[in-house]
Amino acid sequence: MARWEFKLPDIGEGVTEGEIVAWLIKPGEVIVEDQPMVEVMTDKATVTITSPRAGAIVETRGKVGEVVQVHAVLVVFELDGAAPAAKNGATNGRHDPPGADGPAATAVGDIKETLPGMASLSAGASAAPSGALSQYFNDKPLATPATRRVAREMNVDLRQVPPTGPQGRVTKADVETFAKAGPLPAPAAPSAPGRAPAAAPAAPSHEPVKIQAPTVAQAALEERVPMAGMRKRIASKMAQSKHTAAHFTFVEECDVTALKALRARLKGPAEASGVKLTFLPFIAKACVAALKKHPILNSALDESTNELVYRKYYNVGIATSTDAGLMVPVVKDCDRRSLLDIAREIDRLGVDAKAGKSKAEDLGGSTFTITSLGAQGGLFATPILNFPEVGILGVHQMKQRPVVRDGQIVVGEVMLLSLSFDHRIVDGHVGAAFAYDIIGYLENPDRLFLEI
Repeated sequence: MARWEFKLPDIGEGVTEGEIVAWLIKPGEVIVEDQPMVEVMTDKATVTITSPRAGAIVETRGKVGEVVQVHAVLVVFELDGAAPAAKNGATNGRHDPPGADGPAATAVGDIKETLPGMASLSAGASAAPSGALSQYFNDKPLATPATRRVAREMNVDLRQVPPTGPQGRVTKADVETFAKAGPLPAPAAPSAPGRAPAAAPAAPSHEPVKIQAPTVAQAALEERVPMAGMRKRIASKMAQSKHTAAHFTFVEECDVTALKALRARLKGPAEASGVKLTFLPFIAKACVAALKKHPILNSALDESTNELVYRKYYNVGIATSTDAGLMVPVVKDCDRRSLLDIAREIDRLGVDAKAGKSKAEDLGGSTFTITSLGAQGGLFATPILNFPEVGILGVHQMKQRPVVRDGQIVVGEVMLLSLSFDHRIVDGHVGAAFAYDIIGYLENPDRLFLEI
């Protein structure tokens, strides 16, 4: 018997460390080649690391929520015979680094985030001298979880730290250098590139919030679970969106009586084609038609260049509830698809998301998002933007209500729509006009066929 240490492989794209999200194996277990071992989240992706070969697990290193470095030992194997050698010096399209003592595992389930506005700095930014530190400010610093932890421990505001890492990333050394220079007041973010910041507001506290200590009897009734993985990423993204975009919400009702009748007529032919036809394809088509009339709603702010990016493609995100949390798979090129094709794609994306099998290309790249709670939709809501998008549509429950048609009060099928916008980009009257265009298409759905 021989023991072999498996190390966290180089995932690529400049990633140097990752957070352990979940262990899928345990000591004493005998696993087979390509069996999933551990889920690791980096600042660029969430990946599942699989085993490069079969063997018995002697030890797993690192707890859930702990940050580990690339090439650090993750798993200790007990093998029959000698430790494995590298296969032709490369695996998974990447060469082993010097001194590597085995094949790299396969990383699957890559979830990339490369939307405009996510990176506020260019690569190769150099650190400013200590006397100029107070002149630097970046509202959304790019840093790994470990660096952010060091900043919290040293009471350093990352927004003021000039970066020296790849792609403008703040490193641990940057934090330590900044801390040695002494605390400085946090300036306000500059209104345009190259412009000196205005008077500085008080910097928010970065001290972690602690739960008040319970009584001895209450402590026995508490359970602590690490805030890690998808839920941690969702929390970070929601906080970023809420603290960056200037949200405002517009709510209006929509008489969907005609839409329900149209769906009822098309439901049978759709099922004959093997497609489950819901209301979402109609809503997606209505959104695309309205986006074409209001291109500002299909834009995003690239804060690294202070430019509005008008997207002339229409990728509609569909918020989907999963056991891991809310995910947003994306229907690409929604303007070029038929209602049946959109319905088929929404069903495929939803099934994959709920099964935890979403592909990298299905997550990210959306230009507008729809979120629906279906029968639990309530009266109205204030959806949080899928940043850096500037608009999101919340769809609520359809209910029978009195409506006025041709001067007569009749029973109609009414659904409320809640739309949130980034007020930095979208003016109130533009958001309202966009909402009423969507409502117009849904109340008179035959109009949609003129644009398919």
